[in-house]
Amino acid sequence: MTISKSPVNNLVDQIQRGELCCVDVVAQSLAKIDKMDKSINSFVSVLHEMAMNRAEQLDKLSADEKKKMPLLGVAVGVKDNICTKGITTTCASRMLKNFVPMYNATVVDALLNAGAVIVGKTNLDEFAMGSTTETSVNGITHNPCDSERIPGGSSGGSAAAVGAKMVEVAVGSDTGGSIRQPCSHCGAVGLKPTYGRVSRFGLVAFASSLDQIGPITNDIRDAGKLLSVISQPDSRDSTCAGKPFVDDQSLYTSDLKGLRIGVPDEYFARGLSDDVRTSIQKLMDSLKGQGVELVQLSMPNLEYAIAAYYILCTAEASSNLARYDGVKYGFRAEKVDSLDDMYAQTREQGFGSEVKRRIMLGTYVLSSGYYDAYYLKAAKVRTLIAEDFNKAFGTCDAVIAPVAPTPAFKIGEKISDPLQLYLTDIYTVSANLAGIPGVSVPCWKSPDGLPIGVQFLSPKWREDVLMKIGFAVQNIVQ
Repeated sequence: MTISKSPVNNLVDQIQRGELCCVDVVAQSLAKIDKMDKSINSFVSVLHEMAMNRAEQLDKLSADEKKKMPLLGVAVGVKDNICTKGITTTCASRMLKNFVPMYNATVVDALLNAGAVIVGKTNLDEFAMGSTTETSVNGITHNPCDSERIPGGSSGGSAAAVGAKMVEVAVGSDTGGSIRQPCSHCGAVGLKPTYGRVSRFGLVAFASSLDQIGPITNDIRDAGKLLSVISQPDSRDSTCAGKPFVDDQSLYTSDLKGLRIGVPDEYFARGLSDDVRTSIQKLMDSLKGQGVELVQLSMPNLEYAIAAYYILCTAEASSNLARYDGVKYGFRAEKVDSLDDMYAQTREQGFGSEVKRRIMLGTYVLSSGYYDAYYLKAAKVRTLIAEDFNKAFGTCDAVIAPVAPTPAFKIGEKISDPLQLYLTDIYTVSANLAGIPGVSVPCWKSPDGLPIGVQFLSPKWREDVLMKIGFAVQNIVQ
């Protein structure tokens, strides 16, 4: 078995037994990045010297110290909106092109304490605002399965790096599907944890009530392991619930007899491509044959999810991005006539078009005279969507849904039509609005060989259900 095909558990076991050394594992990952990433562009920075020094230090540890590290020697990519001490964190924006944090995000410290080796920072849509990784100041990331297609977004760099097996695992952030959707397009596993499961300290904020950091892997068991590492209590994040995920190996069984999976009518209505529908229907037939009970559901408020999401997320983005004014840190415009002109020119030159569009939308819905008509109404719809899920979980253990309406589309196909682009998130935003966990697992590919993901959603704090279902699906599809 080659290193690139080994699940993280097997890889760590080999290192701890002395059959492999961290230096060789990390060197192999860096070599793959050097060879493959010129055409994919999933990394915005590659930490050759730092990663190799880290691997050498890990190899010098005692056997007892190594046994305490569940991610010993594992190469990890970190999305470039997650702060890394001494390493540039750009959010793929000119505004933060030279920003070097003085501290690590909580998840980064957790990864390092577990023995992981960060080999680079991964590309994303600017400030995580997008669904295709086409809005990055660092250039477009390409889908590893078809270089002419988008990898999804905003965590497209992380998903592409894992999908191409340049790294064993990566971490991304999910505000409205930004982990699950690119994983669906790149053939990877993507987990959006329950809101509050993972600390957001050190994550550059887009929409604070929706953002959540999560794992991207090639195996569902690796997602569970990574989640157990990064879901630690953190007093620095007041929204962190302090509920670590326990990665119990008993979860990984293909026995799903008696499990009830809800099938909402609204997720399988018009707009879903035949390729995606056929793939998921085939999977549902297989699950039914293994003793799973499929429960037909109606969740009427899901049709308002996109509208509510884009009102709420742009409002929060408008507030969060107000700090980038050229005074405190980051980019500052030159040759200005006044303080007001410096503010205006800094934001005009520092932000890309998609970020400016969302700031303008958010400022509008929060403005006097429009707050009640838009923002307050969207907040009420959010509550109704959460209630829909609560009712659904009264009759089933999890819900099945598509991840995206279609397989990955061509680069440039929708970037000039924001409305069509926003609609690609139609199946993912509801989980963020409700604060529930969701996982994207590879399903059967389209007739032309493009990856298709299937999504499962569960009640809050029930990632264990997702792990169990994901493992069974993984075995069915393989």
